[in-house]
Amino acid sequence: MKENGLDREADKELKIYVMCEIPSNILLADEFLEIFDGMSIGSNDLTQLVMGLDRDSGIVTHIANENNPSVKKLVAQIIHKCKEKGKYIGICGQAPSDYPEFAQFLVDEGIESMSLNPDTVIKIIMALGEKK
Repeated sequence: MKENGLDREADKELKIYVMCEIPSNILLADEFLEIFDGMSIGSNDLTQLVMGLDRDSGIVTHIANENNPSVKKLVAQIIHKCKEKGKYIGICGQAPSDYPEFAQFLVDEGIESMSLNPDTVIKIIMALGEKK
């Protein structure tokens, strides 16, 4: 990183995050969080790998989504682990845009940020506001 102008010692504002999109990122979170300043959950890939299903297959889309209890359990686990260690945790997957109830789950668990498709921002903000 230093060779490319990124020096964490010289620039205390520089934060390095890792994508959390495979189950081993969660299973080895303690080790990853010793190196990185936080994580960004890639929910699309994480869901596919947790479920062992092709997320692009029309045959399984009704069960292969982030609302599956096993996926939610791992997502909650990594949110709590990052918060416990004072590290950043966000999500950059499709799920909060597609499933307002999943967006609410993320907020309830303490996610710091989530990406949304531009055409869903208002709908999701309003859905989250209704739950207060």
